[in-house]
Amino acid sequence: MQDEEIHLPPPTLWPLGFAIGIAVILVGLIIDPLWISSIGGAITLVFGFLWIRDASAELRGHRIVVEPERRQVVEAGAGQVGPSAQAGGDAMPHPAPGERFPRSKFLEASTLGLGGVIGGLITVPVAGFAVLPSFLGQKRHRVDMGPVADYKEGQWYVATFNTDPKEGDVARRTAFVRNNGSLAVSGRQEPSFTIISNRCAHLGCPVQANGPSGAILGLKSQTEKGANGPVTLNPTVPAGFGCPCHGGQYDTEGNRTAGPPVRALDRYDYEIDNGRLVLLSTYSVSHVDGQGAQAKIHKYKSVGPGEHVDGPEQWFYPINPPHH
Repeated sequence: MQDEEIHLPPPTLWPLGFAIGIAVILVGLIIDPLWISSIGGAITLVFGFLWIRDASAELRGHRIVVEPERRQVVEAGAGQVGPSAQAGGDAMPHPAPGERFPRSKFLEASTLGLGGVIGGLITVPVAGFAVLPSFLGQKRHRVDMGPVADYKEGQWYVATFNTDPKEGDVARRTAFVRNNGSLAVSGRQEPSFTIISNRCAHLGCPVQANGPSGAILGLKSQTEKGANGPVTLNPTVPAGFGCPCHGGQYDTEGNRTAGPPVRALDRYDYEIDNGRLVLLSTYSVSHVDGQGAQAKIHKYKSVGPGEHVDGPEQWFYPINPPHH
């Protein structure tokens, strides 16, 4: 008796290897076009050949015979009724007894899994090369701002300095510096400074001092020689600080008083090294209570402009790379 059961082609792994070869080529174009892409091309050619060879096995072994279409001639108006929609057998054979997963399910899972693997192979290297450099190889800047004695107590200075001489003018920064006098720390008196960044907490525009400075006050600017290059100190008497871009306003402690900023101005950590003022990394501030040496600073890890540092809003921002 002739077997009438329909036999579908068995599943094969050659398409999977072919897709992996394509993924290796794409990844190689980013990492190493010469070697990795060449390896991916070789994998693609080998598995592509095996796939074509497997798919064309029947064509190479049997001659295809196409029979002409035959139809039964029916006279017009014969009134014959076609077969019921429920008549006939199933379109596809049922799984054999003991077969837990039909071939269609296997192919569906394989396609989705392969798509996920290829997507990961392509996305992860690209995302890594775009994001990781911001987190790796970050060095801590130390900026020598000159002798503490050159900062008159109670006087504000607009300080311009360079965080990394190798980067040139790109690394130039500006901060508002005030000597608050001495502060008792662990039973001894130590110099206290307020050092506020001029980067607006709205969109990062350069904030300016709201008040006269330099020659208008009859005070001369001075230049200090530090390890990172020259540091220019321009005396000023600010009533606060203002952003010329979008109207953000801050008081003399950097607290937001008006406009779109979401928090206070960032500040610089500092230390006193052999009688010299040394700037360290920046940190973000939600607000400041009090003034000068007695101020209580609510400090947080440095974040980008426009980002909240407290409250539920802070949960909706991405992870920030280190800032120095």
